[in-house]
Amino acid sequence: MTNLKTVEIKAFLPAKDYALSQRFYQDLGFTMASDGGGVSYFHYGNSSFLLCEFYVQAFAENLSMHLLVEDVHAWFEQVKASGVVEKYGVRLTPLEEQPWAMIDFTLADPAGVCWRIGQNIDRKT
Repeated sequence: MTNLKTVEIKAFLPAKDYALSQRFYQDLGFTMASDGGGVSYFHYGNSSFLLCEFYVQAFAENLSMHLLVEDVHAWFEQVKASGVVEKYGVRLTPLEEQPWAMIDFTLADPAGVCWRIGQNIDRKT
């Protein structure tokens, strides 16, 4: 198995309202690189996911994505400045230092998918 190589891993995210979710992610700053057959490919730098024209409430509301960033404070300010919370009526939590050596915040998308956006910090001794 040492010859097996991977290229990337992506999650398929559900969309209750596909067009609305596409706009949400674009308003957040993600690039929609392709769209067809009910699947949109989104990326921001080296991070990517697939948005699907598929929705099961229990699945969407129990799915979490984790985006590790270099500057969580800048991301938090960008999310607030983007206006997505007001425009889409989604939930944004404050920045919080976590016991697992991270500062993060959460943002729900229009389907209820929880994004945890965080930055690693030094462990307290």
